[in-house]
Amino acid sequence: MTDNELQFFMTEALKEAGKAFQADEVPVGAVVVFENKIIGRGYNQTEQLHDATAHAEMIALTAAYNYIGDWRLENCFLFSTLEPCAMCSGAAMLSRIDTIVYGAKDKKFGACGSIFNIPQEPKTNHQIEIISGIMEQEVADLMKLFFKKIRQKKEQIN
Repeated sequence: MTDNELQFFMTEALKEAGKAFQADEVPVGAVVVFENKIIGRGYNQTEQLHDATAHAEMIALTAAYNYIGDWRLENCFLFSTLEPCAMCSGAAMLSRIDTIVYGAKDKKFGACGSIFNIPQEPKTNHQIEIISGIMEQEVADLMKLFFKKIRQKKEQIN
């Protein structure tokens, strides 16, 4: 995948993150790409759905399963604005995703190199290529803006 394509699809993931931001969810967005076509989209909906598993990546993967008609997502890329957590990294592995592309590292929950590196664990029968830092600053700026907004809301309540 070219640098322009990586930027294009991360921009699409950022659009999904914007939906989460507007819904007062942690602004993470994800897309699944197969043959340069988006086949799954998702954004964080944990608060809205009262579901700790409603991460952007999980929702995008589910949409991709439905598109493909199978749980195997071979030859697919998973783009996420934020480094996937252990759950999402594990789901990507089980789905046979080829490549995970993410923007900013998640030093508290990241499982693609920050805390763990689940997708590249040599003891498993499937490893995933990881590409990080795509539009990292834009992702970080959106996250900072979100948490500033949350702090301001809390201050208004107090």
